[in-house]
Amino acid sequence: MRIIAGLAKGMPLTVPRAGVRPTADRIREAVFSSLGARLVGARVLDLFAGTGALGLEAASRGAMSVLFVENARSATECLERNLATFQRNREVTCEFSVTRAAVETQLRKLGTAGETFSLIFADPPYGQEAQDLLRDAGLPQLLEGDGLLVLESAKRDALVVIPPWESVREAIYGDTRVDFLRREPASTNSGG
Repeated sequence: MRIIAGLAKGMPLTVPRAGVRPTADRIREAVFSSLGARLVGARVLDLFAGTGALGLEAASRGAMSVLFVENARSATECLERNLATFQRNREVTCEFSVTRAAVETQLRKLGTAGETFSLIFADPPYGQEAQDLLRDAGLPQLLEGDGLLVLESAKRDALVVIPPWESVREAIYGDTRVDFLRREPASTNSGG
């Protein structure tokens, strides 16, 4: 695994021996190519961060800040090593923060603090986790008005996009499904 493009292009990423399913290089390349200029100056939240590959790729391509959230100790240790390598070997202007906590707990804390992000990456364990994340009432509130949630799941999982989410795009890469979602626009109907 490596950083695909940008400031840290080619930087290898440390991966734990077990317990993590990092997003493959070719999938990251396709996802980030589609995001393009949206990454420059972005405030990024990387949920289920694992090795930090998604957040570090965003930083390499111009994100302003990245908050990584990961609960597994082995993954967090790899993430911190990857982050240290990134910061040591590159001219970094991005601000980083790593939180070792359950995603649900951290979403509540961020909501209470009034935090917002222009991009949220979520690569939860395959199974019901992606659908559960879409049901979290606090998650949409963490997105800035034109922000995007980039949600990875297994192609075999029957993910149903539910309000307040609206699908912008869906892409299938082998056994992986990536959904680009935004909050549904607020109703402009004033009644009457």
